[in-house]
Amino acid sequence: MTENLLANDGGALVAQIRAWAKELGFAQLGVSDIDLAEHETYLQRWLAAGYQGQMQWMGDHGSKRSRPEELVPGTCRVLTLRMDYLSDGAEPMAVLEDPHKAYIARYTLGRDYHKLVRKRLAQLAKRIEEHLGHGRYRAFVDSAPVLERALAENAGLGWIAKNTMLINQDAGSWFFLGEIYTDLPLPVDPPQDSKHCGSCQACLDICPTNAFVGPFELDARRCISYLTIEHKGSIDPELRPLMGNRIFGCDDCQLVCPWNKFAQPTKEQDFRPRHGLDDSDLLTLFNWDEETWAARTEGSALRRIGYERWLRNLAIALGNAPTSAAIIEALQRRAAYPSELVQEHVSWALERHGAAIS
Repeated sequence: MTENLLANDGGALVAQIRAWAKELGFAQLGVSDIDLAEHETYLQRWLAAGYQGQMQWMGDHGSKRSRPEELVPGTCRVLTLRMDYLSDGAEPMAVLEDPHKAYIARYTLGRDYHKLVRKRLAQLAKRIEEHLGHGRYRAFVDSAPVLERALAENAGLGWIAKNTMLINQDAGSWFFLGEIYTDLPLPVDPPQDSKHCGSCQACLDICPTNAFVGPFELDARRCISYLTIEHKGSIDPELRPLMGNRIFGCDDCQLVCPWNKFAQPTKEQDFRPRHGLDDSDLLTLFNWDEETWAARTEGSALRRIGYERWLRNLAIALGNAPTSAAIIEALQRRAAYPSELVQEHVSWALERHGAAIS
């Protein structure tokens, strides 16, 4: 019955699903098949080079990441959806250029996107199921072995660019992706069959830590997003001065991308900046006690790194800031914090300012 319905009116069904997705706040939906052979080869080469660093989960689960039918048996199509997240707030470059400010990646200034997008995907899946009366659906938001950008490229939502992010020619790259795996043989959308980066390499040139091995290839071990979020231990002293005031993530390669002039502001109120984190002083954040940190990051993706790494990252940024008595005093107060990781980075920061641990 499903095959007959889709054969006769599959296009109309996809159009209806797109309308429901728009009602739920998604900006775009594409349908792809599950052939990721080309991307699987790239992933295996990337992992073999060790570019994943401590993200060992990138190599876990065997081939389930690149073969959707192995992750969810019966899957033959993937719905990939885009939700814009760029909100009003302090101008990003102005924050980056002020060494007294703390730069936090724009995607994490509001509510944790995992929760919001996953809920909307589940609502969409339920609506499809209720409409058809059957079918299998499994929703994912950066929470399982899924090649999100590869599926999005195959679904025609954009191209994987030189900075390894997905770029949409009408919306830039300031958006989240989510997927619904299904056994419905829906008609697929034309894949993105060309990349539109041209000779531009602004993203490669701007990277503070030279994390790009070349176009389309990122060594995560040097990426500030990886270092401030995924990396759990001591950060290489050679990289610390290059991190500037970036304390959670890095948007440099997006900020300079010409295609982001087409980025659309989000309509989601939950993605609006909270607690002034789009324009906060380093010292203010460094002086938060753990209770304040927990309260101010509740429901935020900032929770991922924990309070210890929060202090580690801020200590580096303060070490890179212009010397002042206030900075030295704040660092000295943290010098005996009961964490070797924090102590190490505070000591480094004090040395940068020519100050001693009091």
